[in-house]
Amino acid sequence: MDSASAKEVRNAAASGEILRLENQLCFPLYAAANLLGKLYAPLLAEMDLTYPQYLVMLVLWEIAPLSVGEVGSKLYLDSGTLTPLLKRLELKGLLYRQRDKTDERRVLIHLTERGKVFKKKAASIPVALADRLNLDLDEAKRLRCSVKELVELIQRQLRHLRANKDDNIT
Repeated sequence: MDSASAKEVRNAAASGEILRLENQLCFPLYAAANLLGKLYAPLLAEMDLTYPQYLVMLVLWEIAPLSVGEVGSKLYLDSGTLTPLLKRLELKGLLYRQRDKTDERRVLIHLTERGKVFKKKAASIPVALADRLNLDLDEAKRLRCSVKELVELIQRQLRHLRANKDDNIT
């Protein structure tokens, strides 16, 4: 952060402006995620999927089988959060879990035939969402790229913090 930016942040902190909800980076992201979930909900209800379940299926439609860890890494979810999602999707007959024959410690997630067929049904969801948002393709790409850059920045910072924490332990 350059000195002008640092001074601006210190002034905002001193005045209390920094704590205003409208000045928080996290809030519009939080609100957008909640509101997007509400737009997705009726579309996903037709497929009997929740939004987190839909995200798991998106990952598996790209490449399957994947290990639980690989799916968690792609979705930024830990296994404690991911495992219940996988169990519910398994109960719906969309996937199955199986120990890796070459490494018993790994659990691989496979799509069932029903899970593969669901991909065709789900193809209408992004189109319907774009229609509801009245968002053209270029604007959607721009927004996605901006948010993706933020995710990558946060991910780098978290890796840095973990590395420093590990360095302080030794």
